Amino acid sequence: MRPLPLAMLAALGSGLAAPLAAQVMPEPDAREVAKTPLRDLNIDARDIPEVLLAARADPYGTKGLGKCAATVAAIADLDRVLGADYDIAEGDRGDRISEGRIGQSLVGSVIPFRGILREVTGAAEADRNLRAAYTAGMVRRAFLKGWGLGRGCAYPARPKPAARGGK
Repeated sequence: MRPLPLAMLAALGSGLAAPLAAQVMPEPDAREVAKTPLRDLNIDARDIPEVLLAARADPYGTKGLGKCAATVAAIADLDRVLGADYDIAEGDRGDRISEGRIGQSLVGSVIPFRGILREVTGAAEADRNLRAAYTAGMVRRAFLKGWGLGRGCAYPARPKPAARGGK
């Protein structure tokens, strides 16, 4: 078997990293920044919302989705936790500096051996589980919109139609 050229490996690596960058997590506020040391010690772990636990358990389930109204309700439940979907989100929040994330980074930087500490206390695993749940919620919402589209449901049980003559 021939080894892959370096350029192909780099392209493959960047393709694998892209979905991780697309994960949506709530912006930390002052309270979350203050809780950073407690979270690092796994004393004050964040609870995973029930709707995200359900999405993680069965992201492609169709039970109870016989009517478009049920699909709309399921999407609305996810929107309350995840925020606006890409088809209705306003602006690009990725191009601004996040004060909350900077604050968390600064507070976390004063803890010696933070990475090791987070692994030992289980905080890193809790964060990985939380991120996986948010990702599952996004996958579930996308699936539900595709399900609604396939069943002929109107928006918001399907992706928002693109504006005509515009973008």
